Amino acid sequence: MNIVNKLTIRHLKKNKRRTLITIIGVIISVAMVTAVATLGVSFMGLMQRQSIATNGEWHVLYKDVNKTQLEAIKADDATKELVISRDRGFSLLKGSQNDNKPYLFIKEYNTQGFEQFPIKLNKGRLPQANDEIVISEEIAKTAKVEYKIGDTLTLDIGERLGVDSEGNDQVLVQHNSLQAENGELTETLRNTTTATYTVVGIIDRPTWEPTWAPGYTVISYVDENIMGADDTVHATVVLNKVKKSLYSHAEDVAQENKIDKQSIAFNNDLLRYYGITNDDSLQGLIMSMSVIIMAVIIIGSVSLIYNAFAISVSERARHLGMLSSVGATKRQKRNSVFFEGVIIGLISIPIGIISGLVGIGITFLFINSIIEGALGITEQLTVIVTPWSILIACGVSMLTIFISTYLPARKASKISAIEAIRQTTDVKLTGKAVKTSKLVRKLFGIEAEIGLKNLKRNKRRYQATVFSLIISIVLFLAVSFFTSNLHKSLELSQEGVNYDIQVSTYNEPADKSNRLLKSILSLDDITEYNVIKNLHAYSKIEEAVIAPELQEMVKNDKSLLTDGKYPYYVIINALSDESLQAYTTAIGAKYEHLQDPNQLNAIVIDTTRYEDEVAKKYVETKAIYTKIGQSLDLTYVENQTGEDKPLTKVEVAALTDQLPMGIYPAGLGGLNIVVSETVMNQMLIDKQNFDIQTAFYLKSNNPLATQQGIEELVESNMYVLNVFQIRQQDEQMIMLMSVFTYGFIALITSISIANIFNTISTSISLRKREFAMLKSIGMTPKGFNKMINYESIFYGIKSLLYGLPISVLVMYLVHRSLMNSFNYEFTLPWKSIVYVIIAVFLLVSSAMLYSSSKVKKENIIDALKQESI
Repeated sequence: MNIVNKLTIRHLKKNKRRTLITIIGVIISVAMVTAVATLGVSFMGLMQRQSIATNGEWHVLYKDVNKTQLEAIKADDATKELVISRDRGFSLLKGSQNDNKPYLFIKEYNTQGFEQFPIKLNKGRLPQANDEIVISEEIAKTAKVEYKIGDTLTLDIGERLGVDSEGNDQVLVQHNSLQAENGELTETLRNTTTATYTVVGIIDRPTWEPTWAPGYTVISYVDENIMGADDTVHATVVLNKVKKSLYSHAEDVAQENKIDKQSIAFNNDLLRYYGITNDDSLQGLIMSMSVIIMAVIIIGSVSLIYNAFAISVSERARHLGMLSSVGATKRQKRNSVFFEGVIIGLISIPIGIISGLVGIGITFLFINSIIEGALGITEQLTVIVTPWSILIACGVSMLTIFISTYLPARKASKISAIEAIRQTTDVKLTGKAVKTSKLVRKLFGIEAEIGLKNLKRNKRRYQATVFSLIISIVLFLAVSFFTSNLHKSLELSQEGVNYDIQVSTYNEPADKSNRLLKSILSLDDITEYNVIKNLHAYSKIEEAVIAPELQEMVKNDKSLLTDGKYPYYVIINALSDESLQAYTTAIGAKYEHLQDPNQLNAIVIDTTRYEDEVAKKYVETKAIYTKIGQSLDLTYVENQTGEDKPLTKVEVAALTDQLPMGIYPAGLGGLNIVVSETVMNQMLIDKQNFDIQTAFYLKSNNPLATQQGIEELVESNMYVLNVFQIRQQDEQMIMLMSVFTYGFIALITSISIANIFNTISTSISLRKREFAMLKSIGMTPKGFNKMINYESIFYGIKSLLYGLPISVLVMYLVHRSLMNSFNYEFTLPWKSIVYVIIAVFLLVSSAMLYSSSKVKKENIIDALKQESI
């Protein structure tokens, strides 16, 4: 070790306080990088495990392959495990007392399938031959049909045939809900064959069976060894390595073996948690967001560590000058600063990594119980440490330290012996440099003028403090904007289900519906409910006020207009009085205005969202541009004649983007309006043959038990739909993203606060001689406090003047990046901006007062004699 490096180590030991502050700054930075990297990997790991626990572990599915094709898939190098399965079809469940689930759904797996898919055996054993079967315990619970191990079942198995929305024949699968009307099935079974099975076991209801599925899942065995040449099965593949090329590789395998490309399916729910998608726009979004997050972390870390090293170099000015006087070269002086960075890094990086991992581990301990209870997640968040996450943390930290030391090192190399010993480099005065406006003294007094001159005189320290504040402002606003927009984007991409169970009836008398509702609400576990009656109508809307996307379409095709107007379909939703009162309170509307039968008023939900299949984007847009007090002319199509007839005219009483529980976005060209039952009844006076659907929307602590209780209450012309799995998945994603993003905000905020306090307190400490001189010429404590306060205000104003415009630019860039996969308006986060303005002045004032309180205790004579800190 050369003499310069030895002197650098001795200097670090002598200046313990400054060295400790620098080390702590780097530790915080490294801990933040480590925490973010580990957090991301751990969340991905959790969602991977949860997806496997719910839907099984598989990556690629080849449907309807023959024996030759199956052998080729098995022999493929990318294949790790191969699951063979077959959907035999549906069979009517004799004696079932559950009208919403009248079928058995027979699914077959090979032995590997029983391992890769979550099949929990309660009694007996799993099938080992194709004439053996295991049945779901739900059959006894909800269908009230008892089977025992050893019973023989003879089933007529076929495929369900229904109709699609256009009236064409459609083959229905387990994910398609039951098609029935007035308690009678409107679908049929065709191509039936008879099969006989022996019950060998009882299983839990499979987690991958949709709650709205019309068939109870029963599982049999498929043996590839007895497959005929023309027999087909589904080949489900678990890959050796999960990488983006799996999409093209699967297509190549299909092409080589003459498998229809339409028969390939991917487990996108699982693959996205590996960070893999075949959507280029989504891949671009992930990459750009990763770059933004890493840039934010590096900028925050650099700003914190740079200030620490810059201040260290300022304090070491005389030390470096003395080295120059005894022959140290520019390179040696520069390398001494880099060497200081290496020493700090060697100490700080390991401690920072350990601190980050310990911090994340403690965080997971606290939130595991919360997310398990609130979201029904069966897996736990565990700290996953990968070589890549540690290497990224080390790499980013080393890059940060290098960038942070580069400029101070250059500055150090240029310090001459005379300048350093006289300490004339930090303060260079000219009359113009410290000139202030006379208005400052007139408005704020001599203390404000002295404070402003001090800032201008110590320009570098002033700029360092302002820069630190600007970085903190930009970081906080950019990250809070990023997280809120990520949250919004996630909500757009989800199904938007905000209830667990829907119970629907058609054209039932009010007293009968009320009796049913009371019976349902008497069940245990129901936490929230909503009652909605809806009917469908139409309204012709002026071209100038329709959705902007529709306006673009109309420009290219005027035939879309009818009589110069665009025909909207309108869903009229009538809420019960209790639900309406809660809803109007939530959106700030007046409940009384919606109850007048002589003045038909409605709440218009003027924002909608939809998925643009062409552009592959999730879009949020204005459904209609209208104002309170304007009217909508509603028409309807009469069932018997098919003619358009006027329904009524409603006035817009309120506009909102909030949807009541049970109402979905109407989509492009559609409009949701909310009215009272009084208004709907008034609409329907003298109107005949209207299809009015009444639906109860419920949230429950135990949706499956609640569904079972409801199915025992409902009658044949009522329909129960349990969608809690969809809502649960939506809320899991949003909740976990919230934990991640708000944790990120907390880290950035702590970095910013540490940065501001460190910079300002050090700046004040380096000005002890200056403050002592002011006191020696008669500045009173009151005047000193006024000067410090005005300096705080100047710091805050200057930082906001630069920080806010830069933040807006960064937020716009974040918004543009998100627009790769989403489309919604750019709006400024005004609340966050107000919080930042308040926080800046509070932080600066607190740091200034804290630091100046220490300076006040200094003896004037000692401070004046002090040559360097």
